[in-house]
Amino acid sequence: MAARFVADVGGTNIRLAQEVNGQVSNIKKYLCADYATIDDAIKTYFAEFSDLQFESGCIAIACPVQGDAIRMTNHHWQFSISALEESLGLQWLAVINDFKSVAHSVPALGEGQKIQVGPGKAVADENIAVFGPGTGLGVAHLTMTEQGWKALPGEGGHVSFAPVDEYDFAIWHFLNDKFGYVDTEEVISGRGIGHIYQALAAHLGKPAELTDPADITAKALDKSCELCEQTLAQFCRVLGSFAGNLALTMATTGGVFVGGGIAPRFVDYLQESDFRARFEAKGRFKAYVETIPTYVITEPDHGLLGAAAYLEQHFKG
Repeated sequence: MAARFVADVGGTNIRLAQEVNGQVSNIKKYLCADYATIDDAIKTYFAEFSDLQFESGCIAIACPVQGDAIRMTNHHWQFSISALEESLGLQWLAVINDFKSVAHSVPALGEGQKIQVGPGKAVADENIAVFGPGTGLGVAHLTMTEQGWKALPGEGGHVSFAPVDEYDFAIWHFLNDKFGYVDTEEVISGRGIGHIYQALAAHLGKPAELTDPADITAKALDKSCELCEQTLAQFCRVLGSFAGNLALTMATTGGVFVGGGIAPRFVDYLQESDFRARFEAKGRFKAYVETIPTYVITEPDHGLLGAAAYLEQHFKG
């Protein structure tokens, strides 16, 4: 039986599913580190459904996609799209940037798959921004064309970090001393939480006893560590400032959406944080961004949904 597949590949996990009419099913998740190549991971999925003959697919992956050669940013996998297509025995294969996929998922999200943070009302068919901290920091935009929605991927997560307050500057100095360039991804990501924690510990003269970002976040949420609370609070502030920058860059009156694997874990905390205040803190353009809504995408498989939407739009075989 002929079948189509979609994949969402991050620095840590690869998720795979079958696609029919833009919908996904039989979702499986594997650790990238368990497989030497992406071929091996996808073939493991195919083997679980040996009664199916996969003929086409779409892979959303966390790295730039330019030409045939793919090299992941936060994992060692690298491959040729044409060689992978042949190795998997496919008639057609698309490989797209992971946040191009996330952008394609946004118009299909229902009310139960996103949560609004703060005020604002989305304007139909207007520009949308989507970004998400996880292993890295993905960014994309979505714009309406005569042919329908078009995703505009990029590498916005690697722009220069723009400090705003005292703690931001402490983080900037800490990371500049460490790396020589302060990439926003080094602040808004899983490892970014660790970097904020270390920077604030140095700035405030406190011991940095933790190393796992998950532990830092957990202790912030249960209020058992003051430094952890300061870390997560600052993470939310920086998240808001960056979201506001994206809103201004593309006039995203259709909304700004936060995806990725981190923000959905503490939506209630984000609601009460300074995220929205920093989003709106844009000087003379405060009144402009106040009207733009911000959302957290709570659908865990939005990357697969976007890859399915792309596959459905671009391949009708």
